[in-house]
Amino acid sequence: MTGWLHRKALNLDALPAAQRLKPSLDWWHLVALGVGGIVGTGIYTLVGVGANLAGPAVTLSFVVAGAICACAALAYAEVSTAIPASGSAYTYSYVALGEVIAWVVGWSLILEYSLVVSTVAVGWSGYAGGFLAAMGWPMPHALLAGPLDGGVVNLPAIVIVAVVAGVMMVGTRESATLNAVLVLVKIAALLLFLAVALPHFNLAHYHPFMPNGFSAHDAGGATRGVMAAAAIIFFAFYGFDAISTAAEETRNPGRDLPIGIIGSMAVCTILYVAVAAVAVGAMPVAGFAHSAEPLAAILRSIGSGGTAVVIGAAAIIALPTVILAFLFGQSRIFFVMARDGLLPGWLAAVSPRTGTPIRITLLTAVLVGVLAGLVPLAQIAALANAGTLLAFASVAVCMLVLRRRLPVAGRLFLTPWPWAVGSVTVLGCLYLFFSLPGITRTFFLVWNVAGLLYYGLWKIRQKG
Repeated sequence: MTGWLHRKALNLDALPAAQRLKPSLDWWHLVALGVGGIVGTGIYTLVGVGANLAGPAVTLSFVVAGAICACAALAYAEVSTAIPASGSAYTYSYVALGEVIAWVVGWSLILEYSLVVSTVAVGWSGYAGGFLAAMGWPMPHALLAGPLDGGVVNLPAIVIVAVVAGVMMVGTRESATLNAVLVLVKIAALLLFLAVALPHFNLAHYHPFMPNGFSAHDAGGATRGVMAAAAIIFFAFYGFDAISTAAEETRNPGRDLPIGIIGSMAVCTILYVAVAAVAVGAMPVAGFAHSAEPLAAILRSIGSGGTAVVIGAAAIIALPTVILAFLFGQSRIFFVMARDGLLPGWLAAVSPRTGTPIRITLLTAVLVGVLAGLVPLAQIAALANAGTLLAFASVAVCMLVLRRRLPVAGRLFLTPWPWAVGSVTVLGCLYLFFSLPGITRTFFLVWNVAGLLYYGLWKIRQKG
């Protein structure tokens, strides 16, 4: 294990130039990447999905999901400094748990990142359609929704994935700098929502607080309850793991990775809970639970149509930062898996001009563009969460394993109370996983069985 660690994580300069990523990011790029990945669909759109499942207690769902993610973030911060290499949970699992477990985690990360980008693209499309309609240029429903939602294809979702992929291929530092600027726009828009909606806060909207109970259960054809909502809006918090995929492209990973992971998580948790609390207080959940643009719908209901247009415009401008963060992470995980020989080697190629993995970026963009154009938002989000929960639990296990196998001396970040933090992460992820809809868990199992079959056939082919 330590030999692999030295060769892959600590001696990256020994790799061929065509497979080496260029270090160009500073700590503020990482914080912006994390905030850009975290603050997005979860609060701009999934707050409505969560309210439909938990009622006013959706605010509690955000707290529960945030607490579990905070523990996972601490585990990520420690392991990323011990193993400063791209690949996120896949790489960490390879070092600590072996190739087979790493393959399962990597296969699940492929699912997670691809579906996250698709989900955000669908959410962006909802805001784009609402904004265009408010400006007097409505698009037909057939071009704003996939077949399962009564349309033909979600054209705006496909377009935004293509645009972001194009920006990424220009260069890592250039796309990260643009991302930082757009993140400021996004935060400003949420602060504006708080300022305008807070005076209309009505505590009566919180009664009854928990109409669907706490634990997840089937009701009205859906899995409802506080934990059911937490299992879905958990999606809102996990953008910080995209930071760990940038380890090889960070100038000082030992210092900058913990700052980016923990800093972005702290800022976003406070912002999320505040926005969810004010949203419920400003409008009964029934009024925005089924809206594709819940924050804008709330503002229109309180007579702030102009502000709603501004929020919609900000979402259109800034939500692509989430797409950028996760498309970035997905391409790097694909890239490292190909470099390790678990995916076709031709995918592990870096452009000599831009220093970016263009082939894998294009492949990922095509995959997520098809999903975004055809699959409904809620179904994508639930399945994406299943892959993330496995990844988070695996990183917590890796932290505990590495505590025993590798010395902690020299690490710039050590998680406090590691066994407590690791246990909360693993058990919390398991509880959220079993709070997901049954069909989601079944499909996730099928996905991983297919992945193991592919892995077995790939290894047989390599030996032959």
